Parts: sequence; C-alpha cells; structure tokens
Amino acid sequence: MRKIAVFTGARSEYGLLFPLLKQIQQHAELELQLIVSAMHLSPDYGYTVQSIEQDGFAIAAKIETLLSSDSPVGTLKSLGLGIIGYADALERLQPDLLVLLGDRYEALGMAQAALIMQIPIMHLHGGEITEGAYDDAIRHAITKMSTYHATSCLQHRQRVIQLGEAPERVFHVGAIGLDNIRGQQRASRSDTLAFLGLAPDSKFIFLTYHPVTAADEAPAAGIAALIQALDNQQHYAVVASYPNADNGGKVIIQALQQWQASNSKVKTVASFGHRYLDVVSHAALVIGNSSSGIIEIPSLAVPVVNVGVRQQGRECSKHIVHCPPEPLAISHAIQQALQTKDLLSAADNPYDAGQTSQTVARLLAELPLTAHKKFFDIY
Repeated sequence: MRKIAVFTGARSEYGLLFPLLKQIQQHAELELQLIVSAMHLSPDYGYTVQSIEQDGFAIAAKIETLLSSDSPVGTLKSLGLGIIGYADALERLQPDLLVLLGDRYEALGMAQAALIMQIPIMHLHGGEITEGAYDDAIRHAITKMSTYHATSCLQHRQRVIQLGEAPERVFHVGAIGLDNIRGQQRASRSDTLAFLGLAPDSKFIFLTYHPVTAADEAPAAGIAALIQALDNQQHYAVVASYPNADNGGKVIIQALQQWQASNSKVKTVASFGHRYLDVVSHAALVIGNSSSGIIEIPSLAVPVVNVGVRQQGRECSKHIVHCPPEPLAISHAIQQALQTKDLLSAADNPYDAGQTSQTVARLLAELPLTAHKKFFDIY
C-alpha cells in the first residue's frame, strides 16, 4: 500500500483538497498521511484543525509555524520554522509520495524539505499566473521541485512543460475544488441567511480581500476602497471572510473588524469551512481578489468582481468583471456585474474538466515512485 502524504497549511487549500482526501482515504491501495500546519493551528484564523478532525480525517502530523508578526521578516521566520518541522514529520512518516496544492509559502517550505529528502511530489495547480502576488514565483518554484503535475487548464499544462517538465509527467485534470460543487448538496437560502444572522429577505455581497504581496497595492488602501464602495450599496448586507496569513493581512482584518463594529449590515467570519460554498452560492455578488472568485465561483453562476492586480494573468470566465482598487471604479464594476446575472452559466468555466479528484487519486496509485527527472528542452 502506498503512503500518500498530503499537506495543508490554509483553510482555503484544505477545502479544495477535501474531495481528494476522501478519494485517497477510500482507495484500497493508498494510505493517507495528512500533515496540518500554519493557519489551521492559529486561533486568529479560526483554529480550523478542529474542522479537519470533525470531518473524520486522522492527522498524521501537526506542525505549528505562525508567528504573531505579519511583516515580511515574520513571514520568513515562519517559513524557516516550518521547514524544521516538515523535515521531522517527513522523516517520521516516510511517505512514498507527497501532494502539494498551489503556491503558498508554507507549501514552498514543505517542497524544499521533500526535495532534499528525495520524496516525489505531485503538484496541483501549477502553471498558473498571479502577477500581483509573490505566490506566482512560489508556484513556479514548487513546479521545479515536483516530479508530477496535475494542472487545472490546458494552457497551464503547456506552461509547466515550458518550465522544463517532461510532457509524460504533466496531466491536465481540471480544478480540484470544482468537485466540491458537483459533489455537495447546497444548504437552502433560508438556512444560509439564518446561519449568517441575516433577515430572511436579505440580499448580501460576499467579500474576500487578500494582501497584494508583489505589486504596488497597499492592503490598507485596497480594503478602504472596498469598504467605501460597499458602504454605498444600501440594499445589500456584506459578508466578509478573513484574508490569508500573508504580510499585510492583519491590517485588513483590523479594518474589517472596525467596519463590522460600526455597521450592523456587515458580518465578518475568520473561516466558513464547509459552509463557504453554501454562503457564496446564495450571494448576490462575490467581490475581492481571491482565486476562488476566478476558479470556483463561476461554476455557481454567481457574478464576480475581481479587484486589483493580485489575480492578474489567470485564465478567467468572460463574465468576470475586473476593476482597479478605487471606490468609484469598484462601484461601477458592482453595477456591471449585477447586470450579468442572467447571462451566467455554470458551464462557462475554463477550469472544469470533471472528476478531478478521482483522476488524481488514480495517478497517485499508478505513477512510478521516483523523485528523479530530467529537464525537458522544448527546442
């Protein structure tokens, strides 16, 4: 039986991995080793390790990394602490293969540890572009440390090959988080509004805004522009989730908390867990700069406004409205997006390839267990 280690350091990442974790758990030839770290173990971000345990997953290793500082130096120190803990966990668990998703700095630390220890890596969501975040460079770095690749779009597969990865090790499988949309029954609108503490006839806008770590878009100015624009949407409540644990994130959290304290129509939550899709599916609009707005929300046929440059470069549904982080531009984009509601179709999503988690689980069971690879020259 193959031992498959899966790493998660953030609530959003765990939600995307959930259907794959179930597939591995149920596979007769695979043993799941779930490694949990970073934001999951922080009370500031909802201590979401409890949700993982409630989902019925045995946790093979818990690795605390987060410092209270969210400065660049604090982030780097958290990364360093992580590598120490990841090395110890991998040495103890001795996995046959490691699964990493995406582009967070915590995953970078785990990739470095696995690379040195010669543990083959399956990387999900490589080849994508997000020009407004240092996640972009991290994603490509993890690609080069990985043996196998499961990409979300055909163009992303080509980019991974362009980085020197052999085509026979790069698989187009689609976005794994879309399996959650296909596989779960949504809560009713009335139940969702009750969960949020909103009146039965409420309409709401859902907001997630993360720090922009690789461009000139200050977190304080960005969230202030969003708050100003959303305050003018008098017919809508606002439901906001906390940003990731990146440098600048605490400024955004403080702004959201102050906004909620002064405005009864604003609800902020550190983490929605599995209720996330229930909530956004009943939103009048999703706004911010989260990858979820680009990748998953179009499959719910909910209007999306993407603010700023954080997601610049990603493949997008044609109906997503983009705007700069300026109050007037955001207000105009909201009105434009709300008018597209009748045009939206759940089929209009370039990331949907179907049954992604099943495909990845099959690959994990069948691929050769080797960390050795050769550079593939496209010329």
